[in-house]
Amino acid sequence: MKNKMAGVVVRSLGSSRCFHSESWTRNHSSRFRKVPAVLLGFFGTAGGIFYFLEKSVRASEFDHVEPPSYPWRFEKLGLSFDHAALRRGWQVYKAVCFSCHSLQYVRFLDFVDVTHTKSEVEALAEEYEVQDGPNEEGEYYMRPGKLLDFLPKFFANEEAARAANLGAYPPDLTFQVPSIKNGTNYTYALLTGYFEDVPAGIEIAPTRHFNAYFAGNTIGMPEILQDGIVEYEDGTPATKSQMAKDVVEFLSWTSEQGHDARQVSCIKGLIITCIGLIVSINLVKRTWTFVRSKQIFMIPKPKW
Repeated sequence: MKNKMAGVVVRSLGSSRCFHSESWTRNHSSRFRKVPAVLLGFFGTAGGIFYFLEKSVRASEFDHVEPPSYPWRFEKLGLSFDHAALRRGWQVYKAVCFSCHSLQYVRFLDFVDVTHTKSEVEALAEEYEVQDGPNEEGEYYMRPGKLLDFLPKFFANEEAARAANLGAYPPDLTFQVPSIKNGTNYTYALLTGYFEDVPAGIEIAPTRHFNAYFAGNTIGMPEILQDGIVEYEDGTPATKSQMAKDVVEFLSWTSEQGHDARQVSCIKGLIITCIGLIVSINLVKRTWTFVRSKQIFMIPKPKW
């Protein structure tokens, strides 16, 4: 009798211990499950606050209109630059932009068979004076430009450029277009985005100009493109939009002079890939048609 009662007691104690341990585990595990949810909610709320604060700060600091998208021909697959437009763009740069902005990483040789013939480029280079030296006496001198020379700068140094532009430094335009987000559309919109009527609430300093696409809507560069300011050699009407389009395409070429060669290589690669794919499919069909058409038979060994 005692053994039975002892067994009952033991079983009851064991069951009570199991009950208490299970309840403790259930209560504490539910608390631990709440920790990731609380942390996730905290970090999500903090991230949302920082995101909207950043957006509000950017909106207050950079108040401008996003440029529209234009159908640039050279941005399409398999198409090259319009070389007539590149020649016109060089005319616009030479007549309008050269007095402030430089193209210090472009050589005269780069224009050969792109915008001009070799003889035209040689004559063009001789129009500029390039510093060379030192000579035998240790002095620097000026000489006419040659094909291998880089395009000279209008200003001798950065300080002279700032002094001539009221403290603003005109940047080099060689790689300017790809260095900006949506550079082609932005540069075109910037050149054509000047307006005489300033919207209410925007104050323009005497040395600044209103531009709808520039960050802050005020820019130090005045409107430089005016209808008829350049006379194109091919007779194209020199409207403001036409000149902006030509100079943007020209500046796109200065930063990507291998664009046309890459397009040709891409087309050649696609053609070779297609030919190789067709040949591979035919070889696979010939090989596997013979293999799949085979039938295996088991010929029993004769008993004699």
